[in-house]
Amino acid sequence: MTLPRDEKSGVLGIAIFAWLITSVFYFYQYVMRSAPSVMMPELTGAFGLTAAGLASLIGLFYYGYAPFSLVAGVAMDQLGPRKVVPFGAALVAIGAILFATGQPLAAGAGRFLQGAGGVFALIGAVYMATTYFPASRAATLIGVTQMFGMAGGSAGQFVVGPAIAHGLSWSGFWIAMAVAGIPIAAFLFFLIPKSRSSVDAVVPARTDWARKAMASFGAVFRNRQSILCGLIAGLMFLPTTTFDMVWGVRFLQESHNVPYSLAVLRSASVPFGWIIGCPLLGAVSDRIGRRKPVIAGGAIVLLASLVLILYGPPDLFPPYSLGLLAGIASGAAMLPYTVIKEANRPEHSGTATGVINFINFSLSAVVGPILGSLLMRVSGGGERVLAHYQAAFQPLVFGIAAAIILTLFLRETGSAKSHAGFTSAAFGNDGKGSVRADR
Repeated sequence: MTLPRDEKSGVLGIAIFAWLITSVFYFYQYVMRSAPSVMMPELTGAFGLTAAGLASLIGLFYYGYAPFSLVAGVAMDQLGPRKVVPFGAALVAIGAILFATGQPLAAGAGRFLQGAGGVFALIGAVYMATTYFPASRAATLIGVTQMFGMAGGSAGQFVVGPAIAHGLSWSGFWIAMAVAGIPIAAFLFFLIPKSRSSVDAVVPARTDWARKAMASFGAVFRNRQSILCGLIAGLMFLPTTTFDMVWGVRFLQESHNVPYSLAVLRSASVPFGWIIGCPLLGAVSDRIGRRKPVIAGGAIVLLASLVLILYGPPDLFPPYSLGLLAGIASGAAMLPYTVIKEANRPEHSGTATGVINFINFSLSAVVGPILGSLLMRVSGGGERVLAHYQAAFQPLVFGIAAAIILTLFLRETGSAKSHAGFTSAAFGNDGKGSVRADR
């Protein structure tokens, strides 16, 4: 049955508003994700930890973020976003107040909760973007969703950094973030539709929840395309999550003698580049109807940018250009989020997003502490110089090269290949990494 035009407009308005408020939640949690990088000296003193120990504590965010990606994804499919996204925002607020205590154990638990709750923002926003809107706009909307997140990541550096330098206490920042989480959770609860039926005519049965969840996980994980998507995205995220957002400011200070205030702004140019790259590359991919060329092209530019950042002469390019270019190119890392949904059945939409997020940020959770420990080892725990950073973060270069190679094995799912059968509405996973038609 075709809805009247006024009713269609109302449904679209609900969908847009629900997606928008969830994207604001994503902005909020990303501010907290990136902010520790601009207050490392204050935090090391407050917690009584070494730089490597603090990096490991900060990295606990991803130990919550990665596994709860699976929980959030399947919960989105089975319960709908209204029942789970506000809960995530409340967890983030609790995590912020625990971090503000200054006690390492409580702060570690708080950082874990920030990740566990924060993942509901991305999973929820991507779920809405791909469930409530036309498939031809999927990559663009997912890119805009990540733009909100990286706007928060950038603000967590270039806004919070100067505020800390001008007297804002580190604990005062975290308390303010906890307070801000309360109205965000309330808005999410009251403004997201009560049920998907208001914007989606199909509401799945709620019986046998656990059995259906396991079946969804099995279907998505057995699809080799899902694993490829997670690895490609994860390898392309690593330079931002494990280098820039943790060590970026100190790298510029210790390797190139950049003053703190300028180092904060230059480090923030990476997430600012994501703000540009995510919607831009998503729109390009939707425009040409292909995913693989945009992913590969972005990864190649990211590889070149990282090599120049680590090994190039410091004055070869204008100060902010390489960070900005690396961020723009990194925007291609969001395209696998579109591919995995197009390569799996539509009823597994939330689960697919959860799976790619799990693989993606499991890499950050594992690799981050390893790189921090490697940096401490090559520097002997003493003063760090450029050569130490080059040795410690060289694996990121090989990781991006691996992402380029893996992209060659990815199936094209863009609209330009729809005639060959790569549309999630009509095709399903055969459990062997290929896509079959439902007949």
